[in-house]
This record gives sequence, structure tokens and C-alpha cells, in this order.
Amino acid sequence: MPLGGATWNTFPPAGSMTAREFFAGCTPLLQGVIDASLEFDRGVLDDQIRATLSPGTRESSLPLTEGSRANGELVAQARVVGDLIAGWAAEALDELLDKPMALPGGPLAIRSNCDGHLLTHEAADMLLGRRGGPVGMQLYNEWLHQMVLLRDALLPFTNAAEVPLHVTPAGLRHIEPARERFLAEALFRQIRHGSVVAFAHQAITGAPADTETPAGLDAEPAGHSRTAAYGFDHDGGTVLPAVVGASPVTAPAYLLTWHPASPGAVPTAYVTETADYFAAPRTLVEELPAPAGKMPPPGAARVVPGPARGGVRTARIEIGMEGRGTVSVDLGQALRGHRYAYHQPTEVSLRPATDGPEADRGRPADGEWPSRSKVSAGAALAADGLLWTREGDVAVEAGAVDGLVLLALLGKIYPENVVLRRGAGSAAPVTVGKQGPSRFVIDLAG
Repeated sequence: MPLGGATWNTFPPAGSMTAREFFAGCTPLLQGVIDASLEFDRGVLDDQIRATLSPGTRESSLPLTEGSRANGELVAQARVVGDLIAGWAAEALDELLDKPMALPGGPLAIRSNCDGHLLTHEAADMLLGRRGGPVGMQLYNEWLHQMVLLRDALLPFTNAAEVPLHVTPAGLRHIEPARERFLAEALFRQIRHGSVVAFAHQAITGAPADTETPAGLDAEPAGHSRTAAYGFDHDGGTVLPAVVGASPVTAPAYLLTWHPASPGAVPTAYVTETADYFAAPRTLVEELPAPAGKMPPPGAARVVPGPARGGVRTARIEIGMEGRGTVSVDLGQALRGHRYAYHQPTEVSLRPATDGPEADRGRPADGEWPSRSKVSAGAALAADGLLWTREGDVAVEAGAVDGLVLLALLGKIYPENVVLRRGAGSAAPVTVGKQGPSRFVIDLAG
């Protein structure tokens, strides 16, 4: 069916598109707006899309503030993706004004539901005043809402331009219920990582996470809640937290990365081995056996997925240890450790941190509890269960370990009061973490 009339796209009944491909499929709506305007002003619509997609403006479609660490990552991602889409819009407007798109089916005229997006004063005057009218306003409303849905569908992903989004003849409107739940949770509480994964699953597969497979996103396998999955496989790709393959010091804790894979993968959710880490076996650092000699540093690490059973699977980080074979750590627990860890600022500050599970409350003025013991990264990784302490600070000498080894180390320590400290000498005060004598400080080189 040719473009024109009520037909504004040629999207298939169901398919996958990158963000740029989807954007291109929506450009007939912009052409319709141009055709329906008596005195079209390109700059007005350029300003409008930037105002709508930018957090913090009067016209913003994303009422989030940075607040928690999770929200901060989402707001920063919204700025990046919003700027990308706004740049495409500016290019498209220039191209359509220079070379109008043919609409063989006649001028576009559609009915678009009001989605409550606030217009700038200039856009309202152009679209609703003497220069506009209901036809152009309806077309622009649909285009603007599809761009908002596109921005929000890409919020979970660090590599937004590469992600294959599920698209239907209604564009991305199928994600509206999931988007509303996702943003409501981010607005009224600190969003759960599993909720980010569930929304990403909806955006890529089109399958509502509360009604369809894979399990782990819709059920409660082995004691896991519906939002327990930290990643998933789908036909054509795998989605895992961005920190897998990156530095835990700089990688976001809540965002994801899409990885291409061979078509035909069975839909599978990645879940932690232990749903409740409070009940996981632990080893006191004070009870670790004294090393017979200097513990060699950890060797190379890799992520090894387990077999898929009933729509779920686990994965482990395997690390070669000289003279000790291989040790492995559950990837899900390592990701918990990364999300819960505190990050010591490079420049020491006595202001409490807010990016861990709880802000520091009432820490002594000198910023540091007395250090009682040290443990090497190798000894920590070789310990049974989760490492913890009832004593004073424990310094974990990690040095220059690579990203996966550091992630595994975060998965071996009970994740309640763990601090990552980079480029600070052992005598420098630690100013983040919870009040109390059971803190682990992982000292990193550089």
C-alpha cells in the first residue's frame, strides 16, 4: 500500500529495526507536517524535538531527576539518545525541504491520540494557529510521540544505535504499557535492575515480560522474582549488563549492552545462582588459612554460560589461578556486587556517598575505621562462599587486575559494605561506605 492518506509507514506486521531505520520509517509524518503548514518554520520543530527529548526542560517528556545512581544513569542516557535523535531530525527536515518525499497515496491525514506532550509556544503557534490546523497537528503529534517512544526504548542500552527494536505497523506503541511501568518505578522509587532488563526485553522482542517467556522475566524460577533476570538471549542476540567486558570502576551499574549472536537462539533469561545472597555460605576473612607463600595474582578470566533449562540459565566467571587450577564466581552475584559497591572519589571528600545501597550515616570525622587486616585478590577469589568480616576494615590488594577479575572479586565479597578505591595509597582515608567495622576496601592500581 503506497504512502498517503492514513498510511504513514511501510513497517511489516512484525519485525526488527535499528533506531536509524525506524526513524527513517517515520519521516513521512514529517513530510505531512510540512505539506500541511501554510508557513513552515524548520527551526521551530528543531527546537521542539530537542525540548521534548531533553530532561529538565518545561516540555520534557521524561520527568526524572538524577537522584539515585540508577536514575542518574537513565537521565544521562536520555541526554545522549535524545541528542542523537534530534540530530537525525534536523538532517531529515533539511532533506525534506530540499527534496520533498513523494506520497503517492495523497496528502497524509491520520488520527493520533493526544499523548500529553507539551509544545513550545512557537510550535503551538505554528501547528495550531493561523499557519497550522488539525491535520498537521495530528501528524506532528504522532511523529513526536514515536520519537519519545524511540528514545525511551533505547534508555537501557549503552550501544543504542545497534539495538534491533521490535516494530509493528503502529511503530513502537506496543511498548507503551511497559514504558509506563518502567518510568513510574523510576519516578517513585529507585528502579530495580531487573526492571531495566524487563523493559529492554519488551523493546527488543515485543513480548510483554509479565505474560510471555522466557521464564525469569515472567515467572519465579527457583525462587527468583519476576524481575530477577539480569540479562537474556533472544533470536539474534544477547543482552547483558554493560559492565561485562568493561571496567567495573567506570562502567554503569544499571545499563545494558546488546551483543549480536547467530540467529536461532532459544529465548533464555540469565538469573543468579542464589536468589537470596543473605543465605549464601560465607567465610570469615579472619579464618582464611595463612598462605604457604606469596599468592600469585589471578590469571585470565572469561564468562562461561551454563546450560539453559526451562527458559533460564546461569553464567560464571572462570579465572585461571597459577598452581590452583580454575576458580569461578557466579556472574549474577558479581553483578550484584558491582551495583552495591561504593566508589571512593579520586580526590578525598568527607561528603557521604549516595551511589551505594545506602548512604553513609554518621561516619567518624576522620573518615576511616582502623584497618585490621589485608587479603590478596587471589586469596579472596579462592575462598569458599562469600567473604565477610566482623572486624575492622579489610584491605583487598587487587592491583592491576582486569575488568572481569575485578567483577569476580566483587562477587566473592559479601556486598553490603564494599568500596572500590583507585589511585589512592593505603594510608589515604576512605570516606564512603556504611558506618561500621565490617568494610572491605578493594585497592586498585592507577
